[in-house]
Amino acid sequence: MPGKRTSINPPEANRLCKRCEIQESLVVIRAEPLCRDCFTRYVHTKVAKRMETFRVRYSGIGQQRKLLLPISFGVSSVTLLHVLNHHLGLQQEKTGRTGFDLHVVHVDTSDVEDNTAGAALMHVVQKRYPRHTYSSILLSDVYDSEEALSVLNMLEPETNKAIEKHTALHDRLSALLASLPSATSRADMVQILRTRLAVRFAKLHGCEAILWGDSTTRLAERTLAETAKGRGFALPWNTADGESPHGLAFYYPMRDLLKKELIAHADLAQPPLAPLLWEENRKVAVSTKNVTIDELMARYFETVEKDYPSIVANVVKTTGKLKAPVTSADDTACGLCHMPLIEPRFQVEQRCDGQSKDSMQVEAPRALELSLCYGCARTMPEDTGLLP
Repeated sequence: MPGKRTSINPPEANRLCKRCEIQESLVVIRAEPLCRDCFTRYVHTKVAKRMETFRVRYSGIGQQRKLLLPISFGVSSVTLLHVLNHHLGLQQEKTGRTGFDLHVVHVDTSDVEDNTAGAALMHVVQKRYPRHTYSSILLSDVYDSEEALSVLNMLEPETNKAIEKHTALHDRLSALLASLPSATSRADMVQILRTRLAVRFAKLHGCEAILWGDSTTRLAERTLAETAKGRGFALPWNTADGESPHGLAFYYPMRDLLKKELIAHADLAQPPLAPLLWEENRKVAVSTKNVTIDELMARYFETVEKDYPSIVANVVKTTGKLKAPVTSADDTACGLCHMPLIEPRFQVEQRCDGQSKDSMQVEAPRALELSLCYGCARTMPEDTGLLP
């Protein structure tokens, strides 16, 4: 049972660590009792194996590689930062240089969500790990780009008049989320925009890849959630290491660690990671109408992980066997999530009267036509002029 503290169970607490057979075990990880040192080594090794591509030997002198690490201040992303900071320190001691530099970024969603991590927590993290570069950006900044402006300029004048009151980026984003039909659609849109913003930030700052802090549990949640939302075709890109359709490589160094294991590690780490963590105070929805698909999957795997961790791991392993279809630069991409569409399934047409519909033909000569995947067609607001 991952993350189970054995100190409250005398028969197990008196057992020696199965690996070193010297120190007393503190946790039981996948039926194996481990001491603090061996458990810490277990976590660090899992991450290091996933970072083989970025060893010092693959980094040319004077050509330092740069990686982006989005941090949400959850246990997964903070643990990843903690482990990589230690990893880079060892590289510096052994070779005099490191295999890569980290740029840590936090996408602040406080302009559209309540109970979010504040800037004060970023300062605490930066003080703990000062060797890296840190940035914080607002989710509404997704509108502050040439791409977003070009989309707005293509709209009919009547449509622009309908949204011109949303001059501030915050107002535009709020109007977009308010136009969505359900809590699932709103959560889905925030996640899509967060990914798009992280990708844009990485490209602007010369990062060659993004390191996502998703654990085994989080990847399992995403697998079922994205499938339920109609975006299962994109799982090979959204859950596997390697090149992504966004023009950057995505890596998931925490993919072999369960969330319960990371929680146990945060407690046993020296110094503890608790001061760096922020956990959202989730309100239990009275009506299932307000529960998102992502929340349902999170609740499900939180329960399954306690007694059947192998089920969680098998979901991710099975998904990892999926192969992404062969694509080319000429393939159409979804207008929202930017995933490639070999055969575009939907086209949402923004007409002069501000109404939208699923269509394969353009009626208005200056209509904005967006090719969408099935999942994004269900998420899309009626007024596509609000999209970045």
